[in-house]
Amino acid sequence: MKNILIISTLMLVTFLSSAQDKKTEYDSTLAMQTGADHRGMKTYVLVILRTGPAQIDDKELRDSLFAGHFANMDKLAGEGKLVAAGPFGTNGNNYRGLFIFNVRTIEEAEELVKGDPTVINGIFRTEMYPWYGSAALTLMNDIHSRLEKPKQ
Repeated sequence: MKNILIISTLMLVTFLSSAQDKKTEYDSTLAMQTGADHRGMKTYVLVILRTGPAQIDDKELRDSLFAGHFANMDKLAGEGKLVAAGPFGTNGNNYRGLFIFNVRTIEEAEELVKGDPTVINGIFRTEMYPWYGSAALTLMNDIHSRLEKPKQ
């Protein structure tokens, strides 16, 4: 677990450090918009998705649950609640993916995963941790939308 958190943190720090090299001046409006503190940071909740106890062999049901999983992520990203998400590669810890929620408490994050059918139906189980990171992550969805090709 610690290795995944360390690797994820190092990747984010590297990305944000390279972005900060281009920083020209403090933008108080942007800091307020993103909820940044005096360090340009804020508190999020990091959610690790792990393999859950459910064994769902019905392909149609499983596909439907994952469609709901992605729809929920799109909804939360659109609301500004989900700032990062993605799957992990194969590993021995049953880590499947992560969410970084733009909320301050575990309780708020628990409410957000209640809308995810893969969590509700036991495909995934969650571990949640407060995480302090760059407030710039709140801007990532806007940037990502410019990188993703439209669906055809």
